[in-house]
Amino acid sequence: MEGITQFLPLILMFVVIYFLMIRPQQKRVKQEKEYEANIKVGDRIITKSGIHGKISELAETTVVLETMAGKLKMERSAISMEMSKKLNEQK
Repeated sequence: MEGITQFLPLILMFVVIYFLMIRPQQKRVKQEKEYEANIKVGDRIITKSGIHGKISELAETTVVLETMAGKLKMERSAISMEMSKKLNEQK
């Protein structure tokens, strides 16, 4: 019984870390993957580096983004979910 009580604070600390840090991060990654899978041609997006544009072509892992300066080809993972949602809400 004493062995368990010695490790109880350590176990409790791990549980708290899991619910405050690990689980929310896993949820966010899942939401980002869903968002990347659901983008379509014509969506206005913002990349993680701050480039604004409209999707003109989609491939399995890449997108072609139409910007004021021309067309750019980039990875789907470069799209910022949060900023793109804000931009779509302003429409």
